[in-house]
Amino acid sequence: MAAFFTGLKPIIIPISIVIGCILVGIILQKIIFVSLLKIAKRTSWKGDDIIIQSFKGMLILWGFIIGMYIALPISSFSKEVHIIIHKILLVFIIFSFTIVLAKMIAGFAGQYGEKAGSTFASTSIFRNITKAIILIIGTLIILQSLGIAITPLLTALGVGGLAVALALQDTLSNLFSGFQVIASGQIKKGDFIQLSSGEAGYVTDINWRNTTIKAFGNNIIVIPNSKLASLIVTNYNLPQKDMSVPIEVGVSYDSNLEFVESVTLDVAREVMKEFKDLSAKTNPIIRYRSFGESSINFAIILYVTEYVNKFLLRHEFIKRLHKRYNEEGIEIPFPLRTVIMKQPKE
Repeated sequence: MAAFFTGLKPIIIPISIVIGCILVGIILQKIIFVSLLKIAKRTSWKGDDIIIQSFKGMLILWGFIIGMYIALPISSFSKEVHIIIHKILLVFIIFSFTIVLAKMIAGFAGQYGEKAGSTFASTSIFRNITKAIILIIGTLIILQSLGIAITPLLTALGVGGLAVALALQDTLSNLFSGFQVIASGQIKKGDFIQLSSGEAGYVTDINWRNTTIKAFGNNIIVIPNSKLASLIVTNYNLPQKDMSVPIEVGVSYDSNLEFVESVTLDVAREVMKEFKDLSAKTNPIIRYRSFGESSINFAIILYVTEYVNKFLLRHEFIKRLHKRYNEEGIEIPFPLRTVIMKQPKE
């Protein structure tokens, strides 16, 4: 029995070292990482959150790598196996730092884009492309460190890229349409848009394949970028968020139009003053439009700071205008129709 354990000793000790280092990495991940993340969330600078999040999960991997480096010298592996394991560990090290760097650069770029109001940098398509570029560079460094020639590989990828492009026509169409949408600056994250197909909502993201819109019902609408690029889009945030809200009204032919105008504008100013957080700093206007079949028609135009505010402002205005018209004796006539009943010939 003693001889059996003696034979296992060269295996048990290296395995124990590796497992111990992994456990240390898990403990550091659970305690120190979580504590640092909580501290970072209390600070006003968002960069520390990005840096700490970039290292998420890496402490366990690095614990494994350190454990392997400690255990290898006391293991019973041959020299050839040692060389292979050292190369594998080198790949792990380069790849792990590449991932950390990719997350960090993409995070800072996204933060800068949101802060500076950059349309392109604030979208996930930019962050994904940034990560992909850094990962490709890291992969090339790994291949170079393993002694694999990069030039023939790049040549082969160039030839094979044509076949891949033909196979992924739809995907590439969405990708380049996404670039086109972002580069034009006419649609960006946070805008309220309405498509000619009827869908409407806030743009939440533009990625490499599709654009997501959050509708009023808190539903997410997913639109392929190629489809979005071919549709007619109304952007209610451009050239500015302030917009007019015309409301159609009709009054009786017996009404004093000067008095109607005065009362209507008075109600409009009252509503816009009370809901000043929703209203733009523009005075309401009234414009008579036509002699209708049973009424003189006009439009009262209110102004709101953004599209979604128009619903509440219009709701309050219609209620109060109806009440005020009743108090002032201003009639809103019902539509009139003349029906002629012909008697059948006997």
